[in-house]
Formats: sequence, structure tokens, C-alpha cells
Amino acid sequence: MHELSLAQAMVQEIEAALAKEHATALLSINIKIGALSGVEKEAFAFAFPIVAEGTLLAGADLLFEEVPAAVTCRDCGKVSSPDVHFLQCAHCASINVDIVGGREFMIQSLEIET
Repeated sequence: MHELSLAQAMVQEIEAALAKEHATALLSINIKIGALSGVEKEAFAFAFPIVAEGTLLAGADLLFEEVPAAVTCRDCGKVSSPDVHFLQCAHCASINVDIVGGREFMIQSLEIET
């Protein structure tokens, strides 16, 4: 379960940000997670509170913004949101596509208490 190591890394990153802002607590965290990121939202949501226990992050609300897969077709030039299991253009069915969205896994914003 690599979500545990991702949660550990994110807790470390957020703790550094909280120290810079002289925060006393993290109230919520908004996380952008793409359909192609390889991160299981439920597993991350389970791991994060365990890793955050005993830190300023304990008890923070996890809010997720799910980003669908997006591709640009090299044949017709259109952007579409295909099925993540078979990446093809939704307009012309070409598999000659570039992935342009859905790989995100990042902190979007933090709500802190000072």
C-alpha cells in the first residue's frame, strides 16, 4: 500500500508549511487526485489520519477534488475524457493520444489555525 508512504510524505510537507506560518492546527486539506494518479482515494483517506496522529494535522478534514482522465487526440486534435481503462479519443476513437489530465496528486489548499 503505497498510500501510506504518500501520506507520510504529505504530512512532512504540511508540517513544514505549518511551521513557516506559525500555525497551531490544520483544519482542512484539499487534495487534487487524478483518475490516472495510481492513488486509491479510500486507502489514502484511511492512511492519512494514522500518520497524522500526534501532529498538528490530527483531526483535519480531508477534502478531495477528483480529476478525470483527459487526452488530446493527435489525429483530430480534440480533448476528451476517456474511460481510464482504455485511453482513446472520445470523438474519433483513435488511440493516438497524449494524456493531458488525470495524473494529479497534489495539495490544492490548506485551511490553518494560527
